[in-house]
Amino acid sequence: MTSPRNRARRLALQALYQWIMSENDPREIAKQLREDAGGRIDLDYFDRLFPAISESRSELQQHLEPVLDGRRLDPVEQAVIWLGTFELAGQPDVPYRVVIDESVELAKVFGATDSYKYVNAVLDKLAPRLRGDEAAAG
Repeated sequence: MTSPRNRARRLALQALYQWIMSENDPREIAKQLREDAGGRIDLDYFDRLFPAISESRSELQQHLEPVLDGRRLDPVEQAVIWLGTFELAGQPDVPYRVVIDESVELAKVFGATDSYKYVNAVLDKLAPRLRGDEAAAG
């Protein structure tokens, strides 16, 4: 069973994927998805995720450069990794293990076969850089 926050992540992933593929205005994508969203979604959390991720793409890429191996990411992997990176960097109220676990689960459900392994590896490398004290303690 998925939680309202998990559903918000799924909606953010859908929005990111649509944005990556279409390059449409993120505000319009968010508006449309919010209107079409069913109940039991933490829309406040969705609003914390998608608009901020779309606005901070270059900053997220800077965080990722040291840990990516040059692999060309498909749009789902890219969206999941941006989502996880954003949560690691900007959502300290969410434990880093939860961020990684949720990202891996999204990649398992929506990504290519075994893409979750790459997502896990990238975020595992990134966590100590963005959440050093928490990652060292955990």
